[in-house]
Amino acid sequence: MLMPETAPRTWLRRAPIVALVLVLVAAALWWLGRPEPVPVRVETVNRGSVEATVANTRAGAVEACQRTKLSTIAGGRIEVLAVKEGDHVKKGQLLMRLWNDDQQAEQAYARAQLDTARKRVTEACTLAESAQRDLRRQQQLFEQGFISEGGLDTVRTQADARAAACATAKSDVALAQARVGVVGAAGQRTVLVAPFDGTVAKIVGEVGEYSTPSPPGVAMPPAIDLIDESCLYVNAPMDEVDAPKIAVGRPVRITLDALPGRSFAGKVRRVAPYVTAVEKQARTVEIEVTFDDPKAAGRLLVGYSADVEVILDVRKDVVRVPTSALLQGGRVLLLEQGQLVERPVKTGLANWEHTEIIEGLQGGERIVTSLDRAGVKAGVAAVEDIARAP
Repeated sequence: MLMPETAPRTWLRRAPIVALVLVLVAAALWWLGRPEPVPVRVETVNRGSVEATVANTRAGAVEACQRTKLSTIAGGRIEVLAVKEGDHVKKGQLLMRLWNDDQQAEQAYARAQLDTARKRVTEACTLAESAQRDLRRQQQLFEQGFISEGGLDTVRTQADARAAACATAKSDVALAQARVGVVGAAGQRTVLVAPFDGTVAKIVGEVGEYSTPSPPGVAMPPAIDLIDESCLYVNAPMDEVDAPKIAVGRPVRITLDALPGRSFAGKVRRVAPYVTAVEKQARTVEIEVTFDDPKAAGRLLVGYSADVEVILDVRKDVVRVPTSALLQGGRVLLLEQGQLVERPVKTGLANWEHTEIIEGLQGGERIVTSLDRAGVKAGVAAVEDIARAP
C-alpha cells in the first residue's frame, strides 16, 4: 500500500538532476553549434597627413618642350643626308639637302650678274666724275668769256647724263643683289637645317630617294623628327569636372611606368583653355606639368607613359584611417571585446589611401579594414586575423 506514495517522491528527487542534464545537453549543443568568430584584419587608428588629390583619367605622356617634324618646302631627290638617327646636332647644322644643281647654277649666274653690275658702276661713275671736272673747267672759261653759254650748256648736259648713268648703274647693283637673294631663298627650299640644339629621333628616307613635302590637308611623314631632350614635361588628360580645381602652380606628384615605385615632385605649368572631346571617351582637359628636379628621374624618353596627381589640399598631423575601412554613410567597424561594433564618424579630406577623421575616433582605437570578407558586419563575433595582418 506504500508503493504509490514512494514513486512521486522518487521522481521529485530526480527532477533536478534531469533538468541539470538537459541544461548541460542544451549548452553543449549550443557550444557545438555556435558560429565561429569571423577573422578580420585590424589596424590601429593613427595620426598623419592626408591629401586631397585629383588624377588623370587616361595615361599621360612625357613630351619635349621643343619638338619639330621637319620637311623641305620643295620636293626632290635626297642628295645629302648629313645625320643619322640618335645624333645630337647644333642649331644651324645641316641635316639634309635635296638635289638642287639647277638652283646652284641660277645662283652662280645671279652672282655673275651682280659682279658685272658692280663693274658697270665703276665705269659709269668714273665717267660721271670726269664729266663733273670738265664742267667745272668749262664754267671757269665761261666766266672768263672764252666760251659761249651754249657751249657751257652742252657740257653741263653731258655731266648730268653721266651722273644719271652712274645712279642707274648703282640701281642695277641693288637689283642684282636682290636677284641673288631670291635665288638663294629658293635654294633654301631644298635644304633642312636644325632650328635648335637637339637629337635626331627619326629619319624618313635615304640618299637617292624622293622626299615629298606635306601638302595642305594631306598627312605625310616628316623627313626628320628633331627633339630637344634638355627640357621635358608631362602632358596628362584630366576629367572636365576636376578642371575648375586645377590652377597653374599647384604641386603635383608624377609617376612613370618605366620607373615603378618612384614618384617625382612637380608643378602645373599650363591648363588647356578648352575641353577635348574624343569619341567614346570622357571629355577631358589637358594639363602640362614640369619636374621640380629634372635630373631626379635620370634620362627620360619622350613618349614614356606617366600619371599625374594634382595635390589640391594637405592636412598634417590629423587622425586618419584607410579609406577602404569606411562603410557607406560615414561609418566604421571596431573590434571590441571579441565583437564588431559600428560607429558613425565625421570625415574631412580624403584620397584613395587615407581619409581624415574629424569626429568619432581617437588615436589608438582598432578598426576593421577587411570589410570585403563574408560575414563582416556589426554585432558578429570576430577575432583578429594575425596571420593575414599587414
